[in-house]
Amino acid sequence: MIKVLAACGAGVNSSHQIKEAIESEFKNRGYNLHCDAVMIKDVNEEMLSQYDIFAQIAKTDFGFEVKTPIVDAGPILYRMPAMAKPVYDKIEAIIKEKGLN
Repeated sequence: MIKVLAACGAGVNSSHQIKEAIESEFKNRGYNLHCDAVMIKDVNEEMLSQYDIFAQIAKTDFGFEVKTPIVDAGPILYRMPAMAKPVYDKIEAIIKEKGLN
């Protein structure tokens, strides 16, 4: 299973919209993918190490080097296919590059 982490300020709204959109899109693309949504303040190096991809909403300085591949997922929130498709394609490229499929 491919594991993605999405995080936003409260861990309730934006991250859950991104979670649902990513899971739906990748189910349609034939992938076994699960996305968790959390509060950005709870993200730490150990947590990120448990995920294959970090779908960030806004660029965040965590104070440590993020080794998990990052995808800027904010455009998904505009709910415009033309803006979301490049995000999904980047996630898929990382999946293929890491041999996760």
